Amino acid sequence: MEIIRILAIDDHEMTTTGYKYILEGEPFENFEVRVDIATTYEMGQEKIEFSARSLKYDIILLDIQLFPAHSNEIRSGEDLGILARKISPESKVVFMSSFSDNLRINSIFKSVDPDGYMVKSEIDEKSLRTMVETVITKPPYYTAGAFAAIRRRMTSDIVVDELDKKILYYLSIGTRTKDIAPLISSATTTVESRKRQLKTLFGIESGNDITLIEEARKKGFI
Repeated sequence: MEIIRILAIDDHEMTTTGYKYILEGEPFENFEVRVDIATTYEMGQEKIEFSARSLKYDIILLDIQLFPAHSNEIRSGEDLGILARKISPESKVVFMSSFSDNLRINSIFKSVDPDGYMVKSEIDEKSLRTMVETVITKPPYYTAGAFAAIRRRMTSDIVVDELDKKILYYLSIGTRTKDIAPLISSATTTVESRKRQLKTLFGIESGNDITLIEEARKKGFI
């Protein structure tokens, strides 16, 4: 019988173990499932890179808030999705996240264009099974909350890019605006302009830096 290989990456081991237990125990009609797990950014990167050189994963499940072990690195599950698209394009990429904010999902779709998106609060045995069957045969697959957010997606090209994410990260660890500029090879005026744009994008035009950081955390950007 055909084996469908899945890599589940989440920094909560109970979550990945749960996916493995459920999916390997499901009596799929035409195939069996084998699930590898990774609980850090580095482990996930290593497994994706190794599989790209040998037996590729059919599906890669990613959490968005998957932080690297080294706090000075700005990486997430979104970055692993971009990596997977680059070195293992045959693999299907599905995000399993607690975030259902349409702005965050918009960013994910622009950078990764995933084959599925599941809001964690909507995941159960039935949805996991349906997700695998759908993504393997006729993607994409979305849970109800994800689909609703996708329908609300912004039609403009406005997106939180890598420079914005770096600014948000440095603000979140207490770096002053004037000290951020050299860290990202930009002028202080550029940092200030980006901050104003982010506040407008997040709907907090009159907010301060603390408000900006709080809103960015709510939306899953830091």
